[in-house]
Amino acid sequence: MNYIIETNRLTKTYGKSRGIKELELKVEEGDFFGFIGPNGAGKSTTIRTLLGFISPTSGSAKVLGFDIVTDKENILKNIGYLPSEINFYRGMKVKDIIKYSADLRRTDCSKKANELSERLGLDLNKKVDELSLGNRKKVGIVCAVQHSPKLLILDEPTSGLDPLMQREFFNILNGENKSGVTIFFSSHILSEVQNYCKSAAFIKDGKIIMADRVEKLEETGAKKITVKTASGTEEYLFKGDIRELLKNLSEKNPIDVTITEPSLEEIFMTYYE
Repeated sequence: MNYIIETNRLTKTYGKSRGIKELELKVEEGDFFGFIGPNGAGKSTTIRTLLGFISPTSGSAKVLGFDIVTDKENILKNIGYLPSEINFYRGMKVKDIIKYSADLRRTDCSKKANELSERLGLDLNKKVDELSLGNRKKVGIVCAVQHSPKLLILDEPTSGLDPLMQREFFNILNGENKSGVTIFFSSHILSEVQNYCKSAAFIKDGKIIMADRVEKLEETGAKKITVKTASGTEEYLFKGDIRELLKNLSEKNPIDVTITEPSLEEIFMTYYE
């Protein structure tokens, strides 16, 4: 099996501050992979370590078959990267930023850049200083995608985008993925992962606690129980003997009971807690 990203006990510590600890992560070629976790869980630290922006404390990793310490230049040549925070040179027009990004890669990306800009509703003649967070994020998306990289690494990519632009953004990613691009993106919005990803890993306190195909993560066997009684409504996940559940419910003197499949978010929330 060909892994685009593969880590071996990858660790990054910041003294007493939390980083990542002994990460074991595998992303297959052609995957659409979601990296989920709350703010401060270690998502950005993982990405920056994989890209060689910060050095690992211990362990190792390969991206596109290249070692993240000794071959980081080869990694950066073959990826598209969107950081969680977007900053550009002040005073430049959007079209000049996009062309500058392409020129750094010595590639003519003008046709695809124009197509992406049109789909995202981006005004190419505005100066980046005048742009909102959402529009700066759009410029970053074009810069990351325009050269058709083998791997896209996106850190919290939808922050700042309105719902319509979020949908169009994922349409763009789906198109790239269908053409063979591997996509790895971090998010704390679980519905994004459930709706778009093939595989996912869940990171908490710098450690990966779940990783699998999304459909398998959803098949926990747990049921979402909603019980309405005279004193109010209670919701919880239940996994176990159905007879025990029915006995428990009867003792609550329910007015109404609903049993449904839990969402991915509800499953993961049990790990937050």
